[in-house]
Amino acid sequence: MNNSQRFIVILSGPSIFAVSALLFSSSLTLSGAQSVGVLLWMILWWVTRPVHVAVTSLLPIVMNALFNIIPMEGITRQYFSDSIILILGSGLLCLPWASVGLDRRVALKVLSLIGPSMKSQVTVWFLASIITSTIFPNVMVCALFTPIAVAMLTASGYKDIPSCKPAVPILLAIGWGGGIGGVGSPLGGAMNLAAISILESKIGHEFMYVDWLIRLLPFFVLISLVSLGCMLLMPMQVKRLDGTRAWFQQQYRQLGPMTRDEKICAVLFLTGLLGAFTRPLYAATLPALSPAYLYLILGGLCFVLTSAKNGPLLTWERAEKETMWGMLLLFGGGLALGNMVNDSGASAGIASLITHLSLDGGLLTLVVFTLLARLLSETTNSTASAAVVLPIVLGFTSKLGLNPIPYWFITVMAFNAEFMLPISIRAIPVAYGLDARKMFKGGLVMAIVHMVMVVAVGYACLKWWHVFSYLTDYAK
Repeated sequence: MNNSQRFIVILSGPSIFAVSALLFSSSLTLSGAQSVGVLLWMILWWVTRPVHVAVTSLLPIVMNALFNIIPMEGITRQYFSDSIILILGSGLLCLPWASVGLDRRVALKVLSLIGPSMKSQVTVWFLASIITSTIFPNVMVCALFTPIAVAMLTASGYKDIPSCKPAVPILLAIGWGGGIGGVGSPLGGAMNLAAISILESKIGHEFMYVDWLIRLLPFFVLISLVSLGCMLLMPMQVKRLDGTRAWFQQQYRQLGPMTRDEKICAVLFLTGLLGAFTRPLYAATLPALSPAYLYLILGGLCFVLTSAKNGPLLTWERAEKETMWGMLLLFGGGLALGNMVNDSGASAGIASLITHLSLDGGLLTLVVFTLLARLLSETTNSTASAAVVLPIVLGFTSKLGLNPIPYWFITVMAFNAEFMLPISIRAIPVAYGLDARKMFKGGLVMAIVHMVMVVAVGYACLKWWHVFSYLTDYAK
């Protein structure tokens, strides 16, 4: 984007805000129309990126300060909500992994199972990315696996990644697998924590992570298998990569036995993981110890515990440097936007407009919500999609008097994948040499398959699986 184009896009943002405020004030109220203007402005800048996405995420504060759309407290508290604390805590917990070598040990151990055929390569890289991204942020998974894959290809004699034929399916497997795996658990990424935060504000009580596992596991398994089948049907010009398993095994052996620091990091992480999913067992005894604060406590211990090098396991200087502050702002901005759209009455107004489309909560409703969530995920990212779409979904269900729980789960299924454009985590494989045109071509097919699966599985669960439509009352 040259300076002239950037200038036009920058001016388009406030122009869209002004036009929205004028056009929609009669149908939504002035505050609602202004919040829609902020929403459209942020979507435009998130897609076109005239400024960094983190800068765009500050717009709710700026515009609310100027126009007093909703009480400012409802905006600012979102930038340090429980979900932000959970992301920060989990990040602190994982930061020492790179310095102690635990991240590479886990990746190489998994990948040492790879066979020489390209189908084996795709299968293992894809499933490893999916499974790992259920408990680690998608960005971390993609950033870890991509350079290892490139190193493997280089060791196999493929020096030029952009022209390397085996690199295409392997790097696509990593980029797509990391996105799909997010639906496997609430810890799969910031978009899931945003979704939970939005739902908790609606239902007025804590959401238990185990409910996610029970209700989304069938879809997670099905979409993983169907997506893998689609990937294996892609044409592969190279059939074998001889010596790859031996290379991974050699690299793993060179790591030596697991060190004391690696064991400490592993124990801390497993403690957090176990605590998050067994929350119902101790919620009554420790009502304030939600996963957010558990992870923050464990992450904080990394500053206290001494490493084998006679220093702290994690220093503040390193945490300050390597924490993804931009992602935290993006997440907070998404929550603030969702809160603005909801509290201004815009979501209820949009839901009222949607009802005029003769949507009754049936199959067509699922198609509309799925299409909207997928479109935003592909053009921005899953976190932005969650923040924009879920308030509208919950407003629609309230307007029609429908149970919001199944529609919330289906929307979560819809935005938890990204395939086509080289933005969000998909930018990482492209940065290493993957042709963005090949990502778009294959990603279009994957996105269509994903939408069909979401609608089909979601509709089946809504109609015939009673458990899908409610949350368990663990207080009983």
